[in-house]
Amino acid sequence: MYLAKDFLETAEGLIFAVVADGHENGKVLCFLRYLCLEGVWRKVDTELANSYLDQYCPQYLHYSALRDAHLHAVPLAKIAKHYQCRQGLQQLLLEEPRDPVLADLHALWGLLQENGLALSHFGVTGSLLVGMQKHGSDIDLVCYDRSEFHRARTIVQALIAADCCQALSVMDWLEAYKRRACDFAFDQYVWHEQRKYNKAMINGRKFDLSLVLAEREAKDKRYRKLGFIRIDAEVSDDQCSFDYPAQFAIRHPQVDSVVCFTATYIGQAQAGERVRVAGQLEVDQHGNHRIVVGASREAIGEFIQVIR
Repeated sequence: MYLAKDFLETAEGLIFAVVADGHENGKVLCFLRYLCLEGVWRKVDTELANSYLDQYCPQYLHYSALRDAHLHAVPLAKIAKHYQCRQGLQQLLLEEPRDPVLADLHALWGLLQENGLALSHFGVTGSLLVGMQKHGSDIDLVCYDRSEFHRARTIVQALIAADCCQALSVMDWLEAYKRRACDFAFDQYVWHEQRKYNKAMINGRKFDLSLVLAEREAKDKRYRKLGFIRIDAEVSDDQCSFDYPAQFAIRHPQVDSVVCFTATYIGQAQAGERVRVAGQLEVDQHGNHRIVVGASREAIGEFIQVIR
């Protein structure tokens, strides 16, 4: 089973991040993340990923009719290796730490395990999963159970209070803010982030927790894009606010929900809060409207912001 946050490698040596569970017409929906250019592996952004595939491997460029979106997709027959988050974490924890990133992963998991978290509910993604970690790499953990994920957030909060882990410093937040290209002021970004407790530092290294659940959306549901929109609305349900993708039910005369694919705005708002949302308005075949935030990884001009 192909799950969001897994990675795929093709025969050409391209490494893609999976963005949706399962497959669509025999292709796994994903996005190119790592390229070997002139003998050096590089993590690539959306622009470089698209231009490289357009020039050298156009067979992996894909238009999804269900999502009315251009992204990447790898046919099942073209998958040379499947990097699975759960198995990846289990394997890395069995290995002798050979670098500082892996040593910090072992230390972090030791703390989480001491507080009762079960390895069976967790995985690792990002550079560690595909063996591309560098000295300054983050640790990206994935959880596959909602209640366990929220328990992990509570444990992280307690570990920070006990100084077993540390909260991000102003400089750490500034670095994250610059990388995320957030569409509002730095102090607003930090206010939103500090109350999520899904990231902290261990031995000076940032780690993140994300939640991945089996896709709930009906496979036959089709969406059509109606263009960019910006609205203010009240969040009526935040139960799925940390999911991937995050979902927020809202009270608004035209729009039923907000769906977010970018980590910057996952867990961004709570029920009862008023938010300002900018993104792509979509409608399904039943006339239900939603706003998608993060149609591209960078999500330029798209955001979810609590109105305070």
